[in-house]
Amino acid sequence: MIGRIVYLHATYYHKHWDFDVSFEIQVGRELSDFMAAFRLDRDGFWAADMGGEFAGAVAIDGHRSDRDGARLRWFIVEEKFQGRGIGKCLLDAALAFCREAGHRRVYLWTFRGLDRARALYEQAGFRLGEEHSVRQWGSQITEQMFLLEHPF
Repeated sequence: MIGRIVYLHATYYHKHWDFDVSFEIQVGRELSDFMAAFRLDRDGFWAADMGGEFAGAVAIDGHRSDRDGARLRWFIVEEKFQGRGIGKCLLDAALAFCREAGHRRVYLWTFRGLDRARALYEQAGFRLGEEHSVRQWGSQITEQMFLLEHPF
């Protein structure tokens, strides 16, 4: 799964946002570190399959939940499977886990322009908490942090 998720992120964000190899490296390193430290009581991971093909994934990183909240990460749906409700199912599973695990706050980092994902976040109750412009991954982007406070 790690390789599939890294590949999907790297190809999608290079194709649509011209992100450079530093993005792929960061996703690979951080996802690998997350999986190596994974704990069932605080962390979650879900992958979607359509007809035997990898269709998408999402994770909840709870290692800083007491301080910052649980972090929703690596949320992506393969382009050919978008628009079929897979993203909503993945997000619903992740948030159900957060409720069961007792995470009182969930946050995520994204950037302006991912409108379909933002619509899913806002439908789930997330609100924009922070926004700033930054140059990273070879591109100028406006980073956004979305928050969801308990109860959700």
